[in-house]
Amino acid sequence: MKLWPHGMYLVHGKPQEAAPAGVSEAEARRGTIAYGILEAHNTSGDMDDLRMKFDSMTSHDITYVGIIQTARASGMERFPLPYVMTNCHNSLCAVGGTINEDDHQFALSAAHKYGGIYVPPNMAVIHSYNREMMAGCGRMILGSDSHTRYGALGTMAVGEGGGELAKQLVGRTYDMARPGVVAVYLTGRPGPGVGPHDVALALVGATYANGYVKNKVMEFIGPGVANLSADYRNGIDVMTTETTCWSSIWQTDEVTRDYFEVHGRPEAYKPLAPADVAYYDGCIELDLSTVECMIALPMHPSYAYPIRELKANAQDILHEIETRANEQLGGKVRMDLVSKVQPDGRIYVEQGVVAGCSGGTYENICAVAEILRGKSCGNGAFKFSVYPDSMPTYLELVKNGAVADIVTAGGIFRECFCGPCFGAGDTPANGEFSIRHTTRNFPNREGSKPGEGQISAVALMDARSIAATAANGGYLTAASEVCDREPAAPAYHFDQGVYEKRVYNGWGRPEPDYRLKFGPNIKDWPEQPALSDDLLVKIVSYITDPVTTTDELIPSGETSSFRSNPLRLAEFTLSRKDPAYVPAAKAVQALDAARRSGELPAEVAAVYAELGKLGYAPDPAATNIGSAIFANKPGDGSAREQAASCQRVLGGAANFACEYATKRYRSNCINWGMLPFLLDTPNVLEKGDYVFLPGVRAALLNAAENIEAVAVKPDGGIVRFTVRLGDMTGAERQILADGCLINYYKNH
Repeated sequence: MKLWPHGMYLVHGKPQEAAPAGVSEAEARRGTIAYGILEAHNTSGDMDDLRMKFDSMTSHDITYVGIIQTARASGMERFPLPYVMTNCHNSLCAVGGTINEDDHQFALSAAHKYGGIYVPPNMAVIHSYNREMMAGCGRMILGSDSHTRYGALGTMAVGEGGGELAKQLVGRTYDMARPGVVAVYLTGRPGPGVGPHDVALALVGATYANGYVKNKVMEFIGPGVANLSADYRNGIDVMTTETTCWSSIWQTDEVTRDYFEVHGRPEAYKPLAPADVAYYDGCIELDLSTVECMIALPMHPSYAYPIRELKANAQDILHEIETRANEQLGGKVRMDLVSKVQPDGRIYVEQGVVAGCSGGTYENICAVAEILRGKSCGNGAFKFSVYPDSMPTYLELVKNGAVADIVTAGGIFRECFCGPCFGAGDTPANGEFSIRHTTRNFPNREGSKPGEGQISAVALMDARSIAATAANGGYLTAASEVCDREPAAPAYHFDQGVYEKRVYNGWGRPEPDYRLKFGPNIKDWPEQPALSDDLLVKIVSYITDPVTTTDELIPSGETSSFRSNPLRLAEFTLSRKDPAYVPAAKAVQALDAARRSGELPAEVAAVYAELGKLGYAPDPAATNIGSAIFANKPGDGSAREQAASCQRVLGGAANFACEYATKRYRSNCINWGMLPFLLDTPNVLEKGDYVFLPGVRAALLNAAENIEAVAVKPDGGIVRFTVRLGDMTGAERQILADGCLINYYKNH
C-alpha cells in the first residue's frame, strides 16, 4: 500500500504527478465523482461553502426519539424528505422493562403522523435496509449512525449527530466547507480466503493514526474495483468510518447495475466515474492481491496485523497490546492476552461472532457456511454466533442451506440485530478473547464493565477467518490457511415482499391528526440557558488518553436503553472512564442553581476574589457557571449526539481539547451549546480548575481568533492563556450563543 505524500492527478484512469498541459488544479478538482455529487446537493451556489440538502435520512432506535423530539420542539410539522427509522439496536425488551418497545411504538406513530418509514425490530439492520431500499447512484443520505456509508452503491452517505438530522427535518441545510477528496486506487484481486474486512482493516491501519483521510471523502477507483462483488465493496466501504473520513464514494459499473436490478430498483443505477482529468488531495494505491488475512487487536480497529505475523510473534505482540490496553484502562482491571497463547504456540479464543452491517451480509455468511460445512465448532469454551443483516438475506440463507450448515456445525444463528457491535448481545465472559466481524473493538464496547471488575478482549477479523477458527475449535486460524479459492456464494434472490408485508412506508402521506404514542421513559429535552456575556466553568474531568471515544463519553450497550430519557441517560456519562464525573458535574450544576436563586456560593466567591486581584469584576447574577472536561482528542467513533447532550444535561458548558477526533462529535457539541475550545497548551489546566472566560459571548459572535481565559487553581494560583474555537459558520456561532439548537430555532 502506498500513500502519496501530495496530491494526485488522474489522467484517463492513470495516476500521475502533474496535470496535462492547459489543465489547472481548480478545473481538475471538478473532475472527481465526489465533486459532482456535492455540487448537485449544494444550495449555496458556492462550492467552497456548502449548504446541502439530502435525498433521504435514516436513524436507528438509539437516536430517532431524540431527533424527533428536537425537531418537534423546533416547529416540524411533517418530514420533508424520506426518513427511515430502523429498530436494530435496542430490541431486547427485557432490558429496562417496556422502554425499548415503547420507543419502537413512538417511532411507528411518528411515521404515521409525519410521513416516515418504519422498519420493525429484527427486520433489518439500519445500513442493510438503506443499501437495499434507499441507496442510488448520485444520491446523498444523512444518518445518525456513524457507519452511514453507501459509497459502494454510488451514494455519498454521512453519519452525523442527531442535531444535523433535526436541521434537515425543519428545512435547514447541512453546512460545511468543501471537503478534500482522496483517491483509493485499487488494482489486483484479493487472494483466496481474504475477505472485505481484511482489506478494510489494512486501510484503517494505514490511515487512522496519521489522519491521512480525516474529514475527507475516500473515492474508490481503479481497475481493481471490477474484481470485487457488491457485497465485498459494501463490506470495505462501511469500515471507512474507522479511518475518520467524512464520507466515501465508489466508481460504479455493471456490478452496481446488477445489484440494483436484483433488488428491484434498476432506475437507481447510473454510471459514475472520474472525468478524464481529476485532481485528488491524496492517493492510496492498494494492490488487492497483497492484502493478507488481518486481525485488529484490542482496543481499536487500527491496531491491525496480518494473522500470519501475529501467530509468528504471538507472545511479543500480545504482550505489547495488553500493556497498551492496561495503560488505557487505568488500573481498574487488567486485560490478559498472553495467557491465550497455548503451550504449543497456538492462540486460543473463546468466542466468534459474525454480525451486522459489516459482517452479516449474504456473501460473508455463505462463505462461513462453506468453510464450516461438515466441521464442528467443538464443545469447549469456544462458541460461535451469526447474525444476518436483513430478513431478505436470512430468507435466502434458509433456502440455500447456509443456515443448516452453520447450525449443524454447532454455530448459533440469530436475528437481525446490531447488538454484538455495541455491547448489547453476546457479551463475552470475564477474561475471554472474542473475534468479531463487526465494526469496532473500542474499550468495553462489547459490554463488559471495568468498574465492576469485568474485562474482555475483542479483536476484529473477517468472517472467513472467524469461520476457519471455528472449524479449528477456537484456535486462531486465517482463512488463507484453509481456502484455496474464495468460497462461492449461490446467486442471490431478493424477496421485497418480506418488507412489503411488514415495513410501514408513510412517505408523502403524513397524518397530522395521528397521536404520538409516548412511554413513561420518553421525556422532553430539559431547557438550556443561553450563553452569558462572561462564563465560568470548572474542569471536572481531565483525560490524558491519546484519543477518547464516544463510547467512553457515554457507554453503549444496555445504557442506551435510556436514550429517550435525557436525565436518566446522563447518569451514565463517563461512567466507565471517570465514575466521579457525574457527581462532580452535578455539584457544579448546584452552584449555578444557587447563583440563579440569588446566592453566591463560598467556593465561587473565592474564585471571584482571586479574579478581582487581576481587575476582573464578573457579575455573579449574570455569569453562568458550568462544568467542562479536558480531553486530548475526544469524539472518535459513534455519531450519537448523547456523547455531548448528556454533558449538557448535567450542566456542561464547554469542552477543552487539543483536537477533536471527528467533525460529527464537534458538531454535536455545537448543536448542544457546548463551546468546543481548542487548547495549544494543555498543561495549563488540571482537574478542579475554574476557568473564567471574560467577554466570551462577544468573542464568539465576532469570530475572534483567540479568546481570553483565566484559570484559577484550587490553591488560588492563576494562569492566563488563550483558547480558540476554530472555523465555524455564522449559524453555528449563533447556536452556541443561544444555548443549543432548539433555542436557536425558537429564536430565529
